[in-house]
Amino acid sequence: MKLDELLTNVRACRACEAELPFDPKPILNVSSTAKLLIVGQAPGVRVHDSGVAWNDASGERLRQWMGVDKAIFYDSSQVAILPMGFCYPGKGQSGDLPPQSRCAKLWRQPLHEHLANVQLTLLIGQYAQRYYLNQRAANNANSSNAFVSLTQTVKNWQSYLPQFLPLPHPSPRNNIWLRKNPWFAQQVLPELRRCVAEILNL
Repeated sequence: MKLDELLTNVRACRACEAELPFDPKPILNVSSTAKLLIVGQAPGVRVHDSGVAWNDASGERLRQWMGVDKAIFYDSSQVAILPMGFCYPGKGQSGDLPPQSRCAKLWRQPLHEHLANVQLTLLIGQYAQRYYLNQRAANNANSSNAFVSLTQTVKNWQSYLPQFLPLPHPSPRNNIWLRKNPWFAQQVLPELRRCVAEILNL
């Protein structure tokens, strides 16, 4: 299936309608020429309202981490944005609910077939990391449990390059985690910016 046709189908998807708090509004940004892929969890309510991925405080911090401006970040010919869930899942007791798992089963593989030029995938948060790394993360952490903590996975970031770079979510809710783990800003962010600049020829 051609990418344009596939994206039309994705954006018309209503598979999770009964479980969502609002009408389905799949939000993604994909091009077959993209060299960098960003995989987060799911749009927040502000992103749902605007229809623009990462159009919130988390997005501002992510762009700062990457060392890019909005023009580059939203240039789908260079950067693809493909969250684990394409629609806002609703509020839970301690933040947004997890992304709908049906999304990945329906759409990830067909979309990935059009992302052959991606050189690096940023895995933001535990849902993306579990989907893409799973047992590999457990092996790196010397754990028999496939569900390794985000901190363990991010600490082993060098093990996943050059294909993947795991990151914590840039949400303000993670400020405490960032303060407790200064190594992230000292070690990971410089490498993130270097990789992004090299891949996007900045």
